[in-house]
Amino acid sequence: MSAHFEERSGLVPCATPWGRWYQTMEEVFIEVNVPEGTRGRDVKCSLQSRHLSLTVAGKDVLKGKLYDSTIADEATWTLEDQKLIRIVLTKTSRDAGNCWSSLLENEYAADPWVQDQMQRKLTLERFQRENPGFDFSGAEISGNYSKGGPDFSNLER
Repeated sequence: MSAHFEERSGLVPCATPWGRWYQTMEEVFIEVNVPEGTRGRDVKCSLQSRHLSLTVAGKDVLKGKLYDSTIADEATWTLEDQKLIRIVLTKTSRDAGNCWSSLLENEYAADPWVQDQMQRKLTLERFQRENPGFDFSGAEISGNYSKGGPDFSNLER
């Protein structure tokens, strides 16, 4: 079995004071660095459709309204090696045009260059899904790729 598109093509992370976040067409990934030795009982994480709250050892780390809606029942968080919390959110709208420009409303925004790279990546991911026989993982894209790029779905094959 071959690796997923996002694994072959690399990530476009947005750095934050507590870690980083990145996205694919379907999911948003959040990686939070926590003090080494953190235990699961030290973590309180609430993942709702439009809100996120993360408290570690009684201190708020991340809290607010998400940039866009997610499917709350599919959200997960894990504590890895007692030093990293990984949160995975499933986007409600899963198309290349739904590129989050920030993790929370008005917080943790991607800078313009990172936002551009995220949008390129999601557009290439869309092309990969529409053309499964081709490998777009190393491709470069230019031109009008905002909002998921041009729509070729109505062209004759």
